[in-house]
Amino acid sequence: MAANSEIDKLDLQILSILMSDAQIPYTEIAKRLEVSGGTVHVRMKKLIAMGVVKGSHLEIDPSQLGYDICAFVGMFLEKGSLYNRIVKQLEEIPEITEIHYTTGRYGIFLKIVSTNTRELRSILNDKVQPIEGIQRTETFISLEESMKRPIQILGAAHKR
Repeated sequence: MAANSEIDKLDLQILSILMSDAQIPYTEIAKRLEVSGGTVHVRMKKLIAMGVVKGSHLEIDPSQLGYDICAFVGMFLEKGSLYNRIVKQLEEIPEITEIHYTTGRYGIFLKIVSTNTRELRSILNDKVQPIEGIQRTETFISLEESMKRPIQILGAAHKR
């Protein structure tokens, strides 16, 4: 985390609580941290204005809704300068849930969810690979997500 003198330990504590449960009321956070609800509200408004907090979301288990395949796709680009144009087209494909510009072997790394391997093949063959500037792709199917967690912002590495 970049050093930011405007973020203090209380801000980090508030964020840590909300990262474990984004639905917890500010009044409950205030009780846990022994501050007023207004303090939590003001701190959150500040963190949102600073761009530290980018929103909140509802996390679902895609497999419970029939999305049984999670795949990661490494993309080789003809030229790195095509990245922005390619990303705009990839953003139009609803099954793509993440797009990363990477160093190393791939220029772009994607996360795709689909209902089955037949649908995944169609997404790759009919939607992704025809995009001009993509040289080739390599696909990795996830067999199981063993862990997913937010960053640990109150760890020993972040002494304040």
